[in-house]
Amino acid sequence: MFFPPPPPSSGYLRTAGNGEEEILPHCNLQVFTYTCDVGKRENVYLTAERVRKEVGEVSVLVNNAGVVSGHHLLECPDELIERTMMVNCHAHFWTTKAFLPTMLEINHGHIVTVASSLGLFSTAGVEDYCASKFGVVGFHESLSHELKAAEKDGIKTTLVCPYLVDTGMFRGCRIRKEIEPFLPPLKPDYCVKQAMKAILTDQPMICTPRLMYMVTFMKSILPFEAVVCMYRFLGADKCMYPFIAQRKQATNNNEAKNGI
Repeated sequence: MFFPPPPPSSGYLRTAGNGEEEILPHCNLQVFTYTCDVGKRENVYLTAERVRKEVGEVSVLVNNAGVVSGHHLLECPDELIERTMMVNCHAHFWTTKAFLPTMLEINHGHIVTVASSLGLFSTAGVEDYCASKFGVVGFHESLSHELKAAEKDGIKTTLVCPYLVDTGMFRGCRIRKEIEPFLPPLKPDYCVKQAMKAILTDQPMICTPRLMYMVTFMKSILPFEAVVCMYRFLGADKCMYPFIAQRKQATNNNEAKNGI
């Protein structure tokens, strides 16, 4: 997603030093939309050039595209694995290469990477998705270190790692029923608000809900077998299996309907 800088008369949410939020006056807001296959670098570069010509330079880049195959590894077609890696991971390279040069010239900008909690810890059955999100987290962290090493303190970076978001992308995913009331799927609006707060306050990273910090910490210090026990207690070890079963059933129904 490409966000050009707002015109001077635009309105936006600002967080004051005392933590209070205020809405600044706005008028004549314009929204520009472009269709782009971010998994193809040529499309990204061409679209970026159009954005620069038709709108102007981009000061905030939000990488948010994501897909999931919904197959166990040995049942997943190679082309779906490649698509997951191209959209979820490789696209971040292309969009950043397209817009970072100008940010470096003026030492101003913000790069936001929307990853996933599955980029910090993994689970069974979604190897391609986890690999792509782990790759994105590594890319973001390395880029952040590079900007710090170059002393480009005017370019901010924010890593967003949400838990399961209720968009239908992982419909059917279930953890232990006794735990579900404490870890329900997150509402998209809530995730957006939390991400916006992190961006406006220049937070380098945000996990939603905060419990994800604890899970990540435990995964980092506990031996693997202890992590397995924790996953089994939470029901996270096979949480994707119902989701994969639903995707498989939907695929079979679609094939039967079309006479395949």
